[in-house]
Amino acid sequence: MGLAERERRIAALRERIGGLAPERGRPVVAFGVDAIDDHLPGGGLRLGALHEVAEAGPAAEHAALAALFVGGLLARLAGPVLWCLPGRDLFAPGLAAVGLHPDRVLYAETRRETEVLPTMEEGLRHGGVAAVIGEVARLGLTPSRRLQLAAEATGSLAVVIRRWRRGSPEPGAALTRWQVVAAPAPPPSAPGLTRARWTVELVRARGAEPRSWLVEAPDAQGRLRLSADLADRPLAAPQRRAAAG
Repeated sequence: MGLAERERRIAALRERIGGLAPERGRPVVAFGVDAIDDHLPGGGLRLGALHEVAEAGPAAEHAALAALFVGGLLARLAGPVLWCLPGRDLFAPGLAAVGLHPDRVLYAETRRETEVLPTMEEGLRHGGVAAVIGEVARLGLTPSRRLQLAAEATGSLAVVIRRWRRGSPEPGAALTRWQVVAAPAPPPSAPGLTRARWTVELVRARGAEPRSWLVEAPDAQGRLRLSADLADRPLAAPQRRAAAG
């Protein structure tokens, strides 16, 4: 058995064991949408843990929707946020529009993608921040384990935003993996702009089955809500394919 195959099997075993661990009583940040929170162990996204978010579609490499999704989540946390990325392309007004005020964000522009994950780990181990976010194309098993351990040690939320270029996601230690893709919005019932709609998919989670929801993008307080025509029902497979297409 090769080393890579062995690492994959160990990761799968760890994930199965992790899924058996009770999540009750562990601190979480709730999405504020009952259909999502009730589906997740503990009622939300666990703090002191690593999570992954990616974007589907032609703009996946830029991951703008993924960043907004994460920004809305962070709006519901108190305290400063460390955001690590290789270049200066994070749109602060966009984050402010989903509730994450620029004054709360500490930017770490590493210039090189290879330095993003070490910077994340250092920020997590230092403590004193509510969350540490990193934007990278790839996340190997060993770095993801290091980030998970660092997050556990301080209780901070760790999120890796995956900027896909090609290939499939590697095995990792993240507790959850999410995917966000733009969905068609209905015509407005009155003059004016409507909130964008996304298909938010829980691709993988310890202790929860994969599932998708059709939601409206976060408002100025970071609040998601189910699309009105979803009526508290999970998004069916044909609708998911149509939204992703």
